[in-house]
Amino acid sequence: MTTVTDSEHGHKNITRRRFLAAATSAVGAVVAGMVAVPLVDSLEPTAAAEAASSTTVDLTPIEPGMQVTVPWQKKPVIIINRTPEMLATLKETMAKGILKDPLCKVPQQPPYCTNMYRSRVPEWYVGIRICNHLCCIPHYRPKKGSVAPWWLGGFHCPCHGSMYDLSARVIQGSPAPHNMAVPEYELSTEKMSATITHMYPKAHLC
Repeated sequence: MTTVTDSEHGHKNITRRRFLAAATSAVGAVVAGMVAVPLVDSLEPTAAAEAASSTTVDLTPIEPGMQVTVPWQKKPVIIINRTPEMLATLKETMAKGILKDPLCKVPQQPPYCTNMYRSRVPEWYVGIRICNHLCCIPHYRPKKGSVAPWWLGGFHCPCHGSMYDLSARVIQGSPAPHNMAVPEYELSTEKMSATITHMYPKAHLC
């Protein structure tokens, strides 16, 4: 029969405590790591989030007079390649005095779009296709006389009757209070591309 002395008992207890302490530290480190990884991930934007924050559109297929509507941050953005005839209607609409905000005094667009064309260059219009009355999606009606006999072309919201010209400037008599919003964007006529980057902070949709 083997007899275990008090000193051996003490040695075993010390060894057992050291093992438990080491095991507990290891588990703690793993748990801490599991908590730390999501925290770091939350601090660093993912590639998907960065890609979703901006949208680049190839302008090459958009012929004069045509338009495309692309999704950006769950909003429809319309891009129009306006012809000289379409641009001429903007001056004609101003001459008729039928616009609520012809000079774009309400900040519904970035400063570089505070002009008659509401764009960086006259022919290319980039805007958020949302009527700022009740957030409906207005129809694009570029053909003269397609909405009313006096109609020169633009946007028409059939839900409540709001009307805009081809720069998305609201026409008097419309329930919509302001021109449609224009996002912040970059435009390259050399690369034939437009990149929508941010919602202009002072603009509102509806």
